[in-house]
Amino acid sequence: MNVSLSVWLLTIVALCALVAVDFFIGRKPHDVSIREAGTWTIAWVVLACLFGLGLFVYGGGGPTGEFFAGYITEKSLSVDNLFVFVLIMGKFAVPSQYQQRVLMVGVIMALVLRAGFIAAGAAIISAFSWVFYLFGAFLIWTAWKLIQDARKEEHEEEYEESKLLKAVEKRFGVADRYHGTKLFITENGKRVMTPMLVVMLAIGSTDVLFALDSIPAIYGLTQDPYIVFTANAFALMGLRQLYFLIGGLLKKLVHLSYGLSIILGFIGVKLVLHALHESGVHVPEISIPFSLGFIVLVLAITTVTSLRASKKQELEQAESEHMAQ
Repeated sequence: MNVSLSVWLLTIVALCALVAVDFFIGRKPHDVSIREAGTWTIAWVVLACLFGLGLFVYGGGGPTGEFFAGYITEKSLSVDNLFVFVLIMGKFAVPSQYQQRVLMVGVIMALVLRAGFIAAGAAIISAFSWVFYLFGAFLIWTAWKLIQDARKEEHEEEYEESKLLKAVEKRFGVADRYHGTKLFITENGKRVMTPMLVVMLAIGSTDVLFALDSIPAIYGLTQDPYIVFTANAFALMGLRQLYFLIGGLLKKLVHLSYGLSIILGFIGVKLVLHALHESGVHVPEISIPFSLGFIVLVLAITTVTSLRASKKQELEQAESEHMAQ
């Protein structure tokens, strides 16, 4: 797509306005109800669909297919990332009424960080076409690592702070309790961080790691920076509400990592084939309609098998408890 500077600016302003509205509505700390989370989740999905419809009118079916393939992939990766967010919230014992503020700041940090990654990725791709080989190999390796992590049940483990985060805590000091939404307080004459700031930094630092696989993944579906950015933005901006909506469902998606590993591996192979094609090798290329259908099919199967496995596990556990009595 040939996107003009004015369209870029208009898109960024519109997205910033949506973020501001979301922040204004959720500015007062409170426990987010299922109804509130559900309403906003539906609203974000509808906005993404409307944007995709606008792309269809503006650029045709090709860019629209790329956007929805990228959006669904990024949304799926974001759901998997929620497992880590749950661990972080538990690690720092974030009060329920403050969790939405933490997630909002985390989403804003993720948008800024990913904008930088997207710009860097676009510059690298335009200069070095062989980078698709690296992206493809990295995604295939990530897919394998996801399978290994799923087998080890790493989602059950406790979140461990990074060395950088520990160094920041040591340098500035941390208060022993939360002080509302304040980030710094004065304690014994010394300015120290609150746990609220620490957990925000933890969320932000994990966003960097998440971008390392999500950006190459979406570049495997489209090389248009505008579509890459908007698909990431819409996938992330509903993440806060999704956290509260499916918080209890996350533990039941036991096969999600396997599904994501298949998707990332598929995109990795697609990138390698694309790189070979760009090098003049006659190999079949995977179309966007096929990619979109494959991604949706894998996620549907993963969800069904996950819910069945969880239900079977619950029944076995209930039967075991009944036998014990």
